[in-house]
Amino acid sequence: MKVSKEELLHIANLSDLKIKDSEIDKYLNNLQDILNYAEIINEVDVEDIKETIGEEDRANVFRKDEVKEFDNISGIMENAPDKERNMFKIPKVIN
Repeated sequence: MKVSKEELLHIANLSDLKIKDSEIDKYLNNLQDILNYAEIINEVDVEDIKETIGEEDRANVFRKDEVKEFDNISGIMENAPDKERNMFKIPKVIN
């Protein structure tokens, strides 16, 4: 599949991308490379390949959920632009 300059500019317009005239050839080449690669992937025969999703037996690989005390509250509060009762004070975000 060959991409035309008009198609590229149409895609750029739909995506709200501003492409300079000097960049059009570069974008055309990059887009053509992507489409060529997709075509190669589409032609791969996967008929006899079995799924391997979930092949490993590990059930929970997450760390244990533990409460840890932070010991440098005064240091982090130095970064607060506004604070109240040893907490960051932020503007109201819900009306």
